[in-house]
Amino acid sequence: MSRALVLDTETTGLDPATGDRVLEVAVVELLNLVPTGRHFHRLIDPERDVPEEAARIHGFTRDMLAGKPKFAEILPGLLEFLGDDPVIAHNAAFDFNFLDHEFRRAGAAPIPRSRMVDTLVMAKKRFPGLPNSLDALCRRYGIDNTMRTSHNALLDVQLLSQVYLELMGGKQPGFELASSRMESTPRAVLLDQVPVDRVPHPITVSAGELAAHAAFLGKLKDPVWATMAEPAAPPGPAGG
Repeated sequence: MSRALVLDTETTGLDPATGDRVLEVAVVELLNLVPTGRHFHRLIDPERDVPEEAARIHGFTRDMLAGKPKFAEILPGLLEFLGDDPVIAHNAAFDFNFLDHEFRRAGAAPIPRSRMVDTLVMAKKRFPGLPNSLDALCRRYGIDNTMRTSHNALLDVQLLSQVYLELMGGKQPGFELASSRMESTPRAVLLDQVPVDRVPHPITVSAGELAAHAAFLGKLKDPVWATMAEPAAPPGPAGG
């Protein structure tokens, strides 16, 4: 089983080096590219104000986050859920940069960049010169994102998991399930499911068709078909 995590964060601004903080983190689990239904989602007290321009993007205000756990408090659960598997994000450098600052502030080692998978980089390679935002990719792949009226981390990772599936080639869960069933079902059982009362329908060739075929071969130079056994002529009418 190949496990990976799709991650997104929402923040108070654009630059953790100037004091901006993470206020929401969401992660969904994939096994063989397919969401398992397991996820990690936390709202976080950023321990500072939430600027109005940021609140307009994700919908969270300082009052809504008051009393939520601080990042250091949610970190052990986040680390356990992430494990050692690849972490997928859209414009991943942004999320990883914020997480680096939050991890260090909490006394933890940052996630190695070797685990980072950036779907924005993947999309730019697949669609150079085209818009490659999450919304644009959802429209391009026919993924319903009409409920995305604001940047919500949990909704975004659910949409991104579908986009990632398409970027990886659109492998369908149903195909995997069918393959697993074929592999796990005894061959004798599968053979028992094949109908045994099929009626054969032999192909018959008329004398005219045989003559036309011979005339066509006569126009070719050393036709390979001439070295093969001549088909049997159709039976004539029964004699008296």
